[in-house]
Amino acid sequence: MADLSLHTYQEEVVQRPLQGENVIIWLPTGSGKTRAAVYVAKRHLETTANAKVVVLVNMIHLVEQHYNNEFKPHLGRDYDLVPVSGDSVEKDFFGRVVQDAEVVICTAQILHNAMTATEESKRVELSDITLLIIDECHHTHKEHVYNKIMRCYVEKKLQGERRLPQILGLTASPGTGNAKILDKAVEHVLQVCANMDSAIVQTERHVTELKERVRRPTKTFDIVDQRPQDPFGDHVKRIMQLIHDFMQLPRDFNLRKYGTQEYEADVVILNERGVREDNRMWAQCALHLRQYNDALLINDTLRMVDAFRSLDAFYRTKVNTAIDGTDHYLLALFQENKAQLRTVAEDARYENPKMFKLESVLLQQFGPATESRAILFSKTRKSTHCLLDWVSTNGALQGAGIKAAILTGSGIGLSHMTQNEQKDTIRNFRQGHLNLLISTSVAEEGLDIPQCNLVVRYGLLTNEIAQKQAVGRARAKDSRYSVVAQEGGKELCRERVNDHLEVLTDTAVAKIQEMSSAEFRSKIAKLQRNGMIERQLAESRKAEKRLSNAAAKVGLLCRNCFRPVAFGSDIRLIDNEHYVNVNPDFRRHYKVGAQVTLDKTFEDWEPGCQVLCSNGNCNMHWGHEMKYKKVVLLPRLVIKNFALETPEGRQTPKKWKNVNFTVEPFSFEEYCQDNFQDLFD
Repeated sequence: MADLSLHTYQEEVVQRPLQGENVIIWLPTGSGKTRAAVYVAKRHLETTANAKVVVLVNMIHLVEQHYNNEFKPHLGRDYDLVPVSGDSVEKDFFGRVVQDAEVVICTAQILHNAMTATEESKRVELSDITLLIIDECHHTHKEHVYNKIMRCYVEKKLQGERRLPQILGLTASPGTGNAKILDKAVEHVLQVCANMDSAIVQTERHVTELKERVRRPTKTFDIVDQRPQDPFGDHVKRIMQLIHDFMQLPRDFNLRKYGTQEYEADVVILNERGVREDNRMWAQCALHLRQYNDALLINDTLRMVDAFRSLDAFYRTKVNTAIDGTDHYLLALFQENKAQLRTVAEDARYENPKMFKLESVLLQQFGPATESRAILFSKTRKSTHCLLDWVSTNGALQGAGIKAAILTGSGIGLSHMTQNEQKDTIRNFRQGHLNLLISTSVAEEGLDIPQCNLVVRYGLLTNEIAQKQAVGRARAKDSRYSVVAQEGGKELCRERVNDHLEVLTDTAVAKIQEMSSAEFRSKIAKLQRNGMIERQLAESRKAEKRLSNAAAKVGLLCRNCFRPVAFGSDIRLIDNEHYVNVNPDFRRHYKVGAQVTLDKTFEDWEPGCQVLCSNGNCNMHWGHEMKYKKVVLLPRLVIKNFALETPEGRQTPKKWKNVNFTVEPFSFEEYCQDNFQDLFD
């Protein structure tokens, strides 16, 4: 068994949790928070009868990292440990896993699913757990799955439940919750403490040792002057103005500056208004304007050719999909301007100066005779793919020996990575087969790569927690943290604001720690009671909203062509997760597309083909078929791809939980009796 000795600052912060208190350990990235948690878990297992430790993480790759690097080496000889993530077979009988194992490391979603499951083999109660460790616990806020779990905990506590686990949270920063003044920052940290039902502790007597052990990288602002000429962006803006003129918007609707997040928000609202008011011209123009605006944002951060390719890819999906004159106009407008856009995008004289600065930053760190490892953080999956293409085709970067790969979140779609792809990429980076990760925020938290000596943040607007997490990825000696940004740009401003917010967080926590135990507990109890009342009222309002309309009186319309295709009474809910249409007549409204593939399997269902609107050239993507219990093939629908026709007017919900009618649970037996009657005769 590996040595489990602690540094003195770690010994200091574990004293209160060793006494059984609920505590948030606040230590910087790279200081060994997880090691402190392992120490607490070991003592808990040694001293608690029928101990059951569950470790929650918020990202899949952290399950194996914590299991292999920390918990198994120190606890594996004496205790039964099981890692469980979305691709683990153990998730399908998670309740039994928790019963049999002594330490379970899993994603928070798996525990939450188990807490709401009805099947005995999957069901887990909080009373089954004696110590609950929550990694990156600053996420225990609003609708994060951590907070859903802890809401259950707090409500049980307020109802007098005694059999509840001890809570141990880990964080590098509780953050300020976007607060800019001290009192509001204190309120935010207190709310996190209330949500976690925990006090917050840090080292006070061994700060010097902590600073010596965890050295911050050298921070540089690599500033770029404003672009002298931007003919590509200017041309895109002229096209957008033509679309504005075509729409003839009412005077009460103003669209803000092109190429901004604010403009994107405006056209999203315009699209929803177009759907609600049965104005397909507005709805469709808004969708196309969003693509042009996205091209401007890409042009501002990446290469012109990346912006052009983004537009071209969008319009390739629109070929032969025209429904009315609006579609014909928008398609023709792009085709008329496509050649000129491509020509300008390929003109090196007007290339984005940020790319040259980024190249310079990377070349300062990499070379044929150097052993460097870097993470380049970018905002979106699309931008990581563009940056990888740039690195792979850049002669200077290839000559410097850069071997790059992307790291993004898992999910469905071409731009998503599978869980196995994530694991392979991280392993290859740790082992040195790769030396540059081009990553979204998925790598900001918890990724343990001590050899990383350069972190670059590129085109990012994030809060102080994400910034601090990114800084913590550069852990090697003489490491560097670079912010590549335009002079006077929003990224530079946000980075400097975050520096101030980090100080504000420290001050807020210090103010809380000055409170007496009685004052702190009183404030926490008040926040918890108020929170429970607010949730009950919110749930009551949601229930009233769902009862306000009979499901049979709510119509579902294709979000693209506005054709009525179903009623709310056709929808059923499977396993509290999948919304399906059980009306066999629905089949005449859709056609199937490509087979959907997932990187994980499920116990009761498997994906089928894409479900697409069959109205003329519409082809709106509605969801995909799912084969349930190997017998029933049902269309699983995504509500954001539909509009609702209700007695109060047309609505555009983004999530099923926001619909204003009640969805009945799916009965497998009832469905089979109704549709396969010959089997029951």
